Amino acid sequence: MQLLTTILSFLAALAILVVVHELGHYLAARWVGVKVLRFSVGFGQPLLIKRWGVDATEWSIAAIPLGGYVKMLDEREAPVAEHELARAFNRQTVWARMLIVVAGPVANLLLAILLYWGVYLHGVPALKPILAEPSAQTAAAMAGLHNGDEITAIDNQTIRSWADVNWALLRDMTNKSQVSIKLDGGGTRVMDITAANLGEGKVEVASQLGLRLFEPAIPAVIAQVLDGGAAQRAGLRVGDKIVQVNQQSVAQWADFVHWVRGHAGQVLSVAVLRGHQPVSLSLTPDRTTEAGVTVGKIGAGPEVDASVFQSMMTTVNYSVGGALLEGVTKTWQMSVFSLQMMGRMLTGEVSWHNLSGPLTIADYAGQSARHGWLSFVGFLALVSISLGVLNLLPIPLLDGGHLMYYIAEAVKGSPVSDRIMDLGQRFGMAALLTMMVFAFYNDISRLLGTQ
Repeated sequence: MQLLTTILSFLAALAILVVVHELGHYLAARWVGVKVLRFSVGFGQPLLIKRWGVDATEWSIAAIPLGGYVKMLDEREAPVAEHELARAFNRQTVWARMLIVVAGPVANLLLAILLYWGVYLHGVPALKPILAEPSAQTAAAMAGLHNGDEITAIDNQTIRSWADVNWALLRDMTNKSQVSIKLDGGGTRVMDITAANLGEGKVEVASQLGLRLFEPAIPAVIAQVLDGGAAQRAGLRVGDKIVQVNQQSVAQWADFVHWVRGHAGQVLSVAVLRGHQPVSLSLTPDRTTEAGVTVGKIGAGPEVDASVFQSMMTTVNYSVGGALLEGVTKTWQMSVFSLQMMGRMLTGEVSWHNLSGPLTIADYAGQSARHGWLSFVGFLALVSISLGVLNLLPIPLLDGGHLMYYIAEAVKGSPVSDRIMDLGQRFGMAALLTMMVFAFYNDISRLLGTQ
């Protein structure tokens, strides 16, 4: 069932993003008067074709779902009847061709704005940015942050949730060495962030700096045991109180979780109190992968006071205008950040292991879908931004590469030579294949747990 959810959510996301992207090209082409011959979702052998519209445009669904294309009337590809020459793509002004090319990526960015607008208008449940006591010698500890501090702003950017904390730090670490943190109640702390780096992308920036989310104290008492899980196999029962793990005391549920998550596939010696009777068990957490990281799980949960956790939650929402502004701002910030990360990959400052391919994206699609429609919409917006930014890169074969040629044509007053375009095509093909190889390698490594 989980695999089916992953596949269906990935295909749904892909279909939406491809249709929106190609619709941008299609609408721009129609607006400037270019005849569109085919609108295809997917590549390769068409599975379904329907002709529709005044130009009998072919609307097609093809066998390979990883993309799509809009085929326009063009003398460079086939002879064009004299009465339709004015509607050929190659006969348009350079400005019209630039508009058609850029419309696809822009459509993806507009989709992201629209999705974020809807999400922020509806309201997003989120964790309040309240801190736990940071570990000694971390950047957070040296900045004077303590248990119970609630962050309200980082470098004058309003912070409303724990997700905002991570995003603000991730954004600032690209060009700053320290940040100013405002706390609820008026206090301000200055924190050095040079210790943070993206590395392999496994650990969030906040954690690297010693910032941890406040966790209410929950007794280490088993309240539920899932059938077939590691907890059931080990003999744990509802009502058992975890006292020790590997001869180390367990004061609360968070301590037990720390042991379990950090010892996937390893045998743990667990001491429990069952009523008033001490019981010793051997527990081996099952291995599972979350966002590319291998962690342990046992299929058990504690008794949770809902009111305690409710006090830790907030809802991030805005008015109609505020949600739109937030959508535009978020899309712009994410676009700039994506470009900065690509640049740092090229200079070696950021590992290429952060590059994700279709397998990882499919995994994230499935995870977000299982967390609900709000999570899936947020995922869709993020990938739409990535697709828009990627296609605007000045790499031949991408929309940005064609745009680069047309800008050169506008400056010099004549089209780029066939020789230059041929060399560009070869370079573009090599660059894209290199990126694909890295992406697939990272995907396989994550699946095998070697990353």
